[in-house]
Amino acid sequence: MIRWNVFQLLRKVAPIGLALCLAFLFTTSAFASPRSAAAQSALIGPKPFYLALGDSLAYGYQPNLDFVHGYTDDFYHDLKSHGTKFYANMGCPGETTISMINGTCSVAILRKYPYIGSQLNAAVNYLRQHAGQVSPVTLDIGANDVDHDINFSTCVINTTTANSDLATMDYNLTHVILPQLVAAMTVNGHMTGDLIMMNYYNPFQNHCPNSVPFAETLNQHLAADASGSATLVDVYQAFGGSTVPNPNICTYTWMCSHYYYLLAIHATSTGYQVIANAFEQTVGY
Repeated sequence: MIRWNVFQLLRKVAPIGLALCLAFLFTTSAFASPRSAAAQSALIGPKPFYLALGDSLAYGYQPNLDFVHGYTDDFYHDLKSHGTKFYANMGCPGETTISMINGTCSVAILRKYPYIGSQLNAAVNYLRQHAGQVSPVTLDIGANDVDHDINFSTCVINTTTANSDLATMDYNLTHVILPQLVAAMTVNGHMTGDLIMMNYYNPFQNHCPNSVPFAETLNQHLAADASGSATLVDVYQAFGGSTVPNPNICTYTWMCSHYYYLLAIHATSTGYQVIANAFEQTVGY
């Protein structure tokens, strides 16, 4: 009974991952290659503390209630071989850039790392408490900002609201979230850790092929937002890019399962490992 109640709760907040799909809702401008190599030379490397931030993907949500095989868990397993000893996962299912700044996690009872207030505030406090000792800090955020702009049954996209939501996401990332994280990671004028941000795969590209250019556009915006502040990991390409049909969707996500689609858009354990591998290959540690 308890297990079922938890499932119902997560089902309610699943728009978290829904985010992933919606991650596509904007204009049709070409997909810009993420800047990952550019940040390579400036990477600092692992330190004793690893901080994971973001939405349901950072949390490691799966509809079968397996919450311990997310990409941040897999990445931490790798980091331990480099001397990292502590792992704080503040990821919150359903998180948007707005709620990350001003809200409180809607599934606080299921938090993997306890904190009070907004995720951003908790992250900044954590970084200050462990000044100079936290690296890397990983982040995935933005997909849930636009998840209400697409009808997944008809594949119709509301470009008017999408463009507005995308602009809000851009502002929140470039004027609030990333600047505050960078400031909290800066000690005596020097950046003391690696801030690593990922883009999104498109779980709906087989069901809604017209979502491909929208996914590319969302990721283009995320790349631009990250530029100068964070290294961007290209999860989109790791999942197969814009290929339609994408043969990885059924194995890397739950889209071909019996689960409700707002839950099925999440990665499987295999998919999460692919994401973790992309992080490792991008940063080189």
